[in-house]
Amino acid sequence: MSNEHSTPKFDTLAVRAGNIRSDHGEHSEALFLTSSYVFASAEEAAARFDGSKPGNVYSRYTNPTVRCFEERLAALEGGEKAVATSSGMAAILSTVLGLLKSGDAIVTSQSLFGTSNVLFSKYAHNFGVSTTFVPLSDLSAWEAAITPTTKLFFVESPSNPLGELVDIAALATLAHKHGILLAVDNCFCTPAQQLPLALGADLVIHSATKYIDGQGRTLGGAVVGSASLVDEINGVVRTCGPTMSPFNAWVFLKGLETLRIRMAAHTQNALALAQWLEQQPSVLAVHYTGLKSHPQHELACRQQSGFGGVLSFEVEGGREAAWRFMNATQLLSITANLGDTKSTITHPGSTTHGRLSPEAKVLARISEGLIRIAVGLEDIDDLKADCARGFAALA
Repeated sequence: MSNEHSTPKFDTLAVRAGNIRSDHGEHSEALFLTSSYVFASAEEAAARFDGSKPGNVYSRYTNPTVRCFEERLAALEGGEKAVATSSGMAAILSTVLGLLKSGDAIVTSQSLFGTSNVLFSKYAHNFGVSTTFVPLSDLSAWEAAITPTTKLFFVESPSNPLGELVDIAALATLAHKHGILLAVDNCFCTPAQQLPLALGADLVIHSATKYIDGQGRTLGGAVVGSASLVDEINGVVRTCGPTMSPFNAWVFLKGLETLRIRMAAHTQNALALAQWLEQQPSVLAVHYTGLKSHPQHELACRQQSGFGGVLSFEVEGGREAAWRFMNATQLLSITANLGDTKSTITHPGSTTHGRLSPEAKVLARISEGLIRIAVGLEDIDDLKADCARGFAALA
């Protein structure tokens, strides 16, 4: 039987997609550390600049290593095109600048990364773009928030830090019924465990800093979707300059090669730790969609192929108890990053969501006793033992 027309599977795309060898015939993806490119003639330079002849122009917006990363990520997400940015927040900002104008409106979730909340509520607002925040899983609230000027729905699913979900397919149907675009931040699941475009989303946004890197080394972001939408966002990157560096793109390419394997290992550890945390008397609640007790577990099973590596839990005693727990640990790294092979722990109320108003924290359900752990690849028994030190400090 001939397989000449078969589509490569995820793991093959993760190590092969986007790689075009130079005349040197290198096997590994090349790292093109150059700011500019030499043209054969003045005529060729003009043709490259006006777009009539394809090719590299300037590494602010064309670089072979960055392009390889963009093409590989687009292939993994099932999108036509991707544009890489200097960070995940740059990806969100470029999306807003590229697709919206003064007078337009965004509807987004109350369950949102703190800095994303500030971007929408303060900086987008300063440019005349209004934002309405609604409960993530309540589709009726999304519909009620729609106005004639609403142009974009933006969601994190799973959300940071509570892991709350929205039915992406249902929300996409609602958005498109009203001519609205749906953008999904896929940071927690990555394309290894969730494909929002296949569920009906128009755009997928990434902080590549997290699981795509996987080892906490570099900053980067990306937007994936149709060529027509991504081209508008790419225009912002070309003009305003929130560009991914070639070195960072090369690191992310290496990260994509092992993404599915790492995500499976993160998920295995996170589920085991979440199940153990549920049994601890000092824990008021555990937020992880892999738990059968989670109210959205069935939805997670339906639209995700895995549950990711991030969980959060609440302890009695508020901020003082949460900090005491964290300070007693010896293995977990106290840092706000996530997606690392090393497990990290943070107190969202005073770090990632610290700039939110008290009212916004209440709406986002960021309690003072909430602790987030991004579960790494250490031995699970060592992670449990470290958390046991935290609980001993609360006794």
